[in-house]
Amino acid sequence: MKRFGVSLEDNLLAKLDGLIKRHSFPNRSQAIRFLIRKYLAEEQWKTDRNVSGCLVLVYDHHRPELQNRLTSIQHDYHHLVLCTQHVHLDHSNCMETITLKGSADELRELSDKLIALKGIIHGELMMSVLKE
Repeated sequence: MKRFGVSLEDNLLAKLDGLIKRHSFPNRSQAIRFLIRKYLAEEQWKTDRNVSGCLVLVYDHHRPELQNRLTSIQHDYHHLVLCTQHVHLDHSNCMETITLKGSADELRELSDKLIALKGIIHGELMMSVLKE
């Protein structure tokens, strides 16, 4: 572990302290480590590295043929899909989480196709870099 000093403008330091409070970081060092790792992971997604990911979809299960289209597209990308979980949120809404592994570009491509389907209320992809 190495120590170093960081100079920040007052308003940026106040924002960092707000982040620390909201996320319950024990100190500024932990928050800065988190932010650096997050930034580096996002940079690696842009280089099309192998990543793991989770796509969360919320949708209206009454939408005709939506479930069939979701399944069909996932079969087109079967090499990326590790598993899916389907949850009934209420009478009309379902949530599906899809665990993925593969190149960042392919995960984004698959996610974009699924999120764009008519009947999807919300969709979000979260990726994490695989340790080499």
